[in-house]
Amino acid sequence: MTYRPGNTKRPGDTADEQPAKITLRPDKSSEHVASGGHDRLLVVGCLFAVAFVAIAVRLIDVAVLRPSHEPSPSAERTDAPLKTGRADIIDRNGVLLATSLTVPSLFADPKLVRDPNQVARKLVSVLGDLNPAEISAKLSSARRFVWLKRNLTPSQQYDVNRLGIPGLSFQMEERRVYPQGRLSAHIVGYAGHDAIGLAGIEKKFDDLLRAGTDPLRLSVDIRIQHMVKQELAAQIATFSGVGGAAVVLDARTAEIVSMVSLPDFEPNLFSTADDDARFNRASLGVYEMGSTFKIFNTAMALDAGTATMSSGYDATKPIRVARFTINDYHAKRRWLSVPEIFMYSSNIGSVKMALDVGTKRQRAFMGKLGFLKPVAVELPEKGTPMTPSPWRQINTMTISFGHGLAVSPLHLANAVASIVNGGIKRPITLLARGDKDRITLPKGKRVISKRTSRAMRQLLRLVVEHGTGRKAAAEGYLVGGKTGTAEKSGGRGRYNRKSLLSSFVATFPSNDPRYVVLVMVDEPKGTKESHGYATGGWVAAPAVKRIVSRAAPLLGIHPVDEMSPEIRRDLKIRLPDAKGGKRLASF
Repeated sequence: MTYRPGNTKRPGDTADEQPAKITLRPDKSSEHVASGGHDRLLVVGCLFAVAFVAIAVRLIDVAVLRPSHEPSPSAERTDAPLKTGRADIIDRNGVLLATSLTVPSLFADPKLVRDPNQVARKLVSVLGDLNPAEISAKLSSARRFVWLKRNLTPSQQYDVNRLGIPGLSFQMEERRVYPQGRLSAHIVGYAGHDAIGLAGIEKKFDDLLRAGTDPLRLSVDIRIQHMVKQELAAQIATFSGVGGAAVVLDARTAEIVSMVSLPDFEPNLFSTADDDARFNRASLGVYEMGSTFKIFNTAMALDAGTATMSSGYDATKPIRVARFTINDYHAKRRWLSVPEIFMYSSNIGSVKMALDVGTKRQRAFMGKLGFLKPVAVELPEKGTPMTPSPWRQINTMTISFGHGLAVSPLHLANAVASIVNGGIKRPITLLARGDKDRITLPKGKRVISKRTSRAMRQLLRLVVEHGTGRKAAAEGYLVGGKTGTAEKSGGRGRYNRKSLLSSFVATFPSNDPRYVVLVMVDEPKGTKESHGYATGGWVAAPAVKRIVSRAAPLLGIHPVDEMSPEIRRDLKIRLPDAKGGKRLASF
């Protein structure tokens, strides 16, 4: 029976009736496709194997074969310190004066901000110190990037994030922070938003601070700075002054221990400070310093040999020069010895001493003290002295008592240190010259002899014991000093008698000077307690006394018995008495 497609087996068919056999033959095209797929899988597998082998080899090379540069507790650290930003600034004892922090700053893409006015109102509600109109204008601009507020606090960043406003983002920036605030403002200065120094030490050492990792150590003692600022501010307030300056200087090393200028400013908010607050009266301001200049006039005459401690000058009558008259404030109207001229602050006697030295030698001596060029301190804010040109005899006369030559308070303090430290002038500095055990001193230049220096220490002590500086006497610390009261220039060669610059410069202890203290108050007014006087003896001397009393223990100066035989012998001066004999002024 033949099976044909389409036929089906019906019921009843016999068992021997079997269906026809079908023979299937393989398709040659299918065999080709299967073979190609197998080859491709084999190639891909090989590639993966090669990749894994390469990765394994690299891992073995990095982890096993190459030496490790990762720090380990047992390994010695020989690599350079990690540079993390602008270097810190510290005081001489390691107290932090300036450092850098990473803080968020808020910016926006105006294209992504839907309602600028609404966004501005929301930002002002959480940030507070923004101007809604300015923020709205920025958010309405065609730019793709605008700053909204720099240097946010973490809480401010959190509050802005909670608003959930599209188009606002944060960028992390370095911010300079000044932990001591106003206290070190005129010394440290400040850096801008881009970490560029703009004033003070920050500007002077901008490159060093950018590249450095170790802190920059200053000579300033922030503890003494605090005391000096308190006392200066108290005198300015008491005598209604418009400002002032104060300096504490190491007489041996010429390191500035304290430098204060008032009014001052907040360096963390430097952009809000006005020009008067930023003005550094201690280094940038130049002033006619009045009778404090008699220190240099007397030292000049003694060192030149034109006067001695036993010589004297006639101070009975005023000196008239052209239309000017030179008088003494508290005239004795008699012959005065050199110590008396200094003690009573006689203008007449000082003029005659200067004329004996001569104009040429006076100018040369002022040059040796550094009064003819800017002070050599590490600050960009340095004042240039105002000197007479030409330097005539009338200038020689007025400079002898502190008029006609204007210098900064730093000039004055550094020159006084040179006079009392044995006669050596060293460049004044704001950088620490080592620690207490290892001081590195520049060579310095001799300006007067040791003998003259010793005589000047005696004269300065005489002023505090018996002269115009009695209110500066800090018991046990042997303060010596000189008052200065100068009328400020009113222009056209005239002076304003009611506009004063009152100062007192001191050194202690007088038998072995370690420090110079200068206090200056600008335009003080007399009070009932001062009997209407606003002179250096009333205004500045009391502040010096308090500064010395508070600072001396921290500076390692211990009180002494001022009446001990050794001290009396070192500081005694013989003065002529009314009968022509001599007496000891230190008794």
